[in-house]
Amino acid sequence: MDKKDLIEYRKKYEKYRHHAWAGLGFLSIVLAVRYFVPSITDFEHIFLSIVIILIIYILVSLILTYRYSAGLAMIEEENTGHLWDELEKEKIRAKLEKKKIKLEKKRLKAEEKKRKKLREK
Repeated sequence: MDKKDLIEYRKKYEKYRHHAWAGLGFLSIVLAVRYFVPSITDFEHIFLSIVIILIIYILVSLILTYRYSAGLAMIEEENTGHLWDELEKEKIRAKLEKKKIKLEKKRLKAEEKKRKKLREK
């Protein structure tokens, strides 16, 4: 999979995840209205059809969310790999900086010895 496909998978994953949560929200609102408003029981067949449609909508969204989650996992692996690369670079920079400091100390020590010798003469 190339990067463009991964980005597309990520967008689709986010979209279907959003739809799954929205469907759950609507389902809970419909069920709460049915429970708290007793006069609506006359329209039981309408509520039952709405609940069934919402359940199907949620299931389809969840299935599509799962389908496109592979692209999301690949993006996370890529980001993790990038993070490891950055960590390795940072370790190398730290080692180089440490070596530079040691060399600078040696140079200063050598200069100090030279000055000391010149003073003694």
